[in-house]
Amino acid sequence: MVTRLPRSADLARFCQKLNRVKTLEDDMMETSFNRCLTTVDLALLGIGAMVGSGLYVLTGTVAKETAGPAIVVSFIIAGIASLLAALCYAEFGAHVPKTGSAYMFTYVSVGEIWAFLIGWNVILEYMIGGAAVARAWSGYLDAIFDHRIKNFTETHVGSWHIPFLAHYPDFLAFGILLVATAFISFGARVSSWLNHVFSAISMGVILFILIMGFVLARPQNWGAAEGGFAPYGVSGIMAGSATCFYAFVGFDVIATCSEEARNPQRAIPRAIAISLSLATGAYILVSMVLTLMVPWHSLNPDSALADAFYQRGYSWAGFIVAAGSICAMNTVLLSNLFSLPRIVYAMAEDGLFFKVFSRVHPRTQVPVVAIVVFGVLMSLLSLSLDLEALVQFLSIGTLLAYTFVAASVIILRFQRVKTEEASNARSEASAPESTESIGANEPKEYESFSDKLHLVGKEKSKSRREGGQMKAFFEPYLGFLADFDPGEVVTVAVIILMVSAICLSSILVFGQNQLHLPTWSFALLVLLFSLAFVFSVVLISVHQQQQSTQTFQLPLVPLTPALSIFINVYLMLKLNYMTWIRFSVWLLVGLLVYFGYGIWHSKENLREPTAHSVCARYVVFPSGSLEETVQAVQPSTQPSQGLEEMAGEEEAKR
Repeated sequence: MVTRLPRSADLARFCQKLNRVKTLEDDMMETSFNRCLTTVDLALLGIGAMVGSGLYVLTGTVAKETAGPAIVVSFIIAGIASLLAALCYAEFGAHVPKTGSAYMFTYVSVGEIWAFLIGWNVILEYMIGGAAVARAWSGYLDAIFDHRIKNFTETHVGSWHIPFLAHYPDFLAFGILLVATAFISFGARVSSWLNHVFSAISMGVILFILIMGFVLARPQNWGAAEGGFAPYGVSGIMAGSATCFYAFVGFDVIATCSEEARNPQRAIPRAIAISLSLATGAYILVSMVLTLMVPWHSLNPDSALADAFYQRGYSWAGFIVAAGSICAMNTVLLSNLFSLPRIVYAMAEDGLFFKVFSRVHPRTQVPVVAIVVFGVLMSLLSLSLDLEALVQFLSIGTLLAYTFVAASVIILRFQRVKTEEASNARSEASAPESTESIGANEPKEYESFSDKLHLVGKEKSKSRREGGQMKAFFEPYLGFLADFDPGEVVTVAVIILMVSAICLSSILVFGQNQLHLPTWSFALLVLLFSLAFVFSVVLISVHQQQQSTQTFQLPLVPLTPALSIFINVYLMLKLNYMTWIRFSVWLLVGLLVYFGYGIWHSKENLREPTAHSVCARYVVFPSGSLEETVQAVQPSTQPSQGLEEMAGEEEAKR
């Protein structure tokens, strides 16, 4: 028995399935969720997600081991880099006010399989992130009580010595996640109120740290006697920036809540700007205070802020700092548990994930099944697994999501406007030219009305240009590119941009250390890939953008998202190889889920016509107007005979 090889048409159809984009509803404000969150609610959710354990742990670690007092500069650079990604999220959150964040943004612009893989990685990111914060919360509280909880558990329950498992079961982390899951399931209003309480306490403690810190500041701690302001040099500042970048991970929770915001077009950009500004300011000022209070080399990385007050003789202040850190970790837990079920809901609602997770409780108006199931899974992770080895996995998933969102902004901005008004405008512009472009005596046949307009109206209107078309100024110089459909050249340019960013980052990261390239070849490769990167940005820039005055738009497109893509790719390549191996394994599991379930149950798959459906056909005669001569040919068993009959009728009519 001979197995038939797949035809090229079958392969093309399969690739189209993988890259189909989501069809958005006409009324994107319609939702089964409760639109109850204000700008303040969203901003506090973002602050709670960003200003968590990183403020109390990360600052001391980077200051002592990487940058010294120059951690202040590291946070400034990291804040600017985070701003590039945050602005991309702000534009999409305002333009597409649907839950799903990076998954949804990728689905409406890039394609289905890419959106699924982004969502699949974001799910794991939130699960590991929430479980890791719960264990940090447990360890911090246990340290206050002199590790009595840990000692009791190891004595009466036992300890484990198995790879990938924790040294002992952390029942405290397990319990706090179950309690947080219960509160999240009560609805967005309850979750927001609880986040307000913990955020207010956390910000009050930060304000206390700043006031007390500046009172106790000693400028000589930045002096030459203690090693100077930048003891690790410029390389230490940049390495510190790469680490500090992860402190700002979490603002995407605001975009995830788009479907529950009262006025997402305004609330999402404002909340992202407010939360990122306050978080950046908090990190810069706290790191400044910390290194001024005590010498940077004497810091305790595990509890730097509390230990700094202990060193200065204010032990009572250390307890206030510890209380603030616990409240800050609570806000991070709430933001993780708030975002994760909504990503799962968005994927399930689109048919890419199991349908049961798309159920919304009629009273609380939240995806309660997704909340309970993934809340319990997160609790089990915190109970049993050793999460220290998996924490770096968070970075690669987040950076990949940032990269695709930035690319999606470029693609969406340079797409043709798919509105009824735009179609009418194209029809009006093409109609006068139709009689001139059809010069043959025989009727011309087209598969669809849009094909007719495209072929007849080949000369595009220069007074009204669509998104993705070349700007009129560049047509005399780059006229050969004007023959492509709107957006095609931009899509190719985005691919060139991504490839050149990957190559350039690889040379910068591995060129001299791992690859041992000579100086001349290193410089040559950097120059070539830099030119390719700049060329792609310029190629995108010569095309017309969509202009909108109703929603927030990212400034300096395509330069801003292009820089964001480069920074994200560079940071991804800085991660160790074990992170990439784990990432690849998780991607393979995701592909099994997608090809086993998602591709067949996708709503976009159900919208596609069957292979045997008959498309409408149109006939255009050379001597009539567009309205008089375009007529649908009814499907028949003898299409050529029907065509001749219609031609005869039209001749008799004239």
